[in-house]
Amino acid sequence: MKAQVKVGRIAGISIGLDYSWFIIALLIALSLAQHFRAVAPQWSSIVVWMAAVATGLLFFAALLLHELAHSLLAKARGLRVRAITLFALGGVSQIETEASDAKSEFWIAIAGPIMSVVIGLVVLGTAWVSGWTPGTEAATPLISVLVWLGYINIMLAVFNMIPGYPLDGGRVLRAAIWWITRNAERSTRLAAQIGQVVAFLFILSGLFRFFVGANYGGLWLAFIGWFLLDAARSSYVQVELIAGLRNRRVADIMDRDCATVEGHLSLQDFVDEYVLRTGRRCFVVVQNDRVSGLITTHEVKKVDRESWSQTSVQSVMRPLSQLRTVAPDTPAIRALELMSREDMNQLPVVSDGHLQGVFSRGHVLRFLSTQAAQARLPWQLLFI
Repeated sequence: MKAQVKVGRIAGISIGLDYSWFIIALLIALSLAQHFRAVAPQWSSIVVWMAAVATGLLFFAALLLHELAHSLLAKARGLRVRAITLFALGGVSQIETEASDAKSEFWIAIAGPIMSVVIGLVVLGTAWVSGWTPGTEAATPLISVLVWLGYINIMLAVFNMIPGYPLDGGRVLRAAIWWITRNAERSTRLAAQIGQVVAFLFILSGLFRFFVGANYGGLWLAFIGWFLLDAARSSYVQVELIAGLRNRRVADIMDRDCATVEGHLSLQDFVDEYVLRTGRRCFVVVQNDRVSGLITTHEVKKVDRESWSQTSVQSVMRPLSQLRTVAPDTPAIRALELMSREDMNQLPVVSDGHLQGVFSRGHVLRFLSTQAAQARLPWQLLFI
């Protein structure tokens, strides 16, 4: 999940917000305002809304600390962490590499719930020191905020420890299975399958609660179940993808008959003779049989249509020095990771300055579909 709104960086990790975060932030503020009015009707509207907004912001700060615990421990274990994105259902740490052993997977997974429990206990302890007694209503707005934050963080830790992959509890389960079987792929498959069962139970429970009178609370539970089901299925598909590409090199999958275009060609001729006739959107620019850059329809759209006939492909292409390229012997998995990290759909394959082919997601899909058909695997699920 990519962030649409960049917030900043912490310890070299980009922090951002998905647009859905703003929707859930508004809903949480409204819900908290209603909650505070119910438990403290003597508060003025200004106090209620100040408490609601402050509590909502502190809650998302706690979510960020939860994800930072995952990310910082992952970095300490030698994994690459790109970003943390907060969205409607919480947050996600974009850890670009997998843990190399079950022990690392266990500690990275459980770090988040531990952080949430610590935050919850510290906040409740602060409320207790400030005069709050467990089981009683808070006497001041500050204590009300602390009590709500304390309980919600502990509940967050409990929820995340549900053994439904890819929740933290599911990853802990995967680590345990991995430690027992000594097989990372098998453990992920099993954890993802268990995660799908848990997701189905969430959906069924939510729908049942809705029809017996729980109203939107039941639908919310069903929605969480649907999200978990989709995430578990995606995790399963990813395992099958990695298994299918193990020990495969870029040269095994790339398209050697790739689309190229000469740099001296005008944009008008390029569009008429190449884009419209072939339907392709990306071309490698060559000069004297050597790769000089890459051009897509995105670069063409930046130029006024009236200037196409006077503008050459070479003048608007992305130069080779600005492109990510791979060698033919690069592992296919590493090339896919690079495309995901750089948000690219294809990579030129270059050796000694000469174009050898193009590696793209489409080529990977066709390769895996062929492998799946031969092995009678459900390849239709790939890239869902």
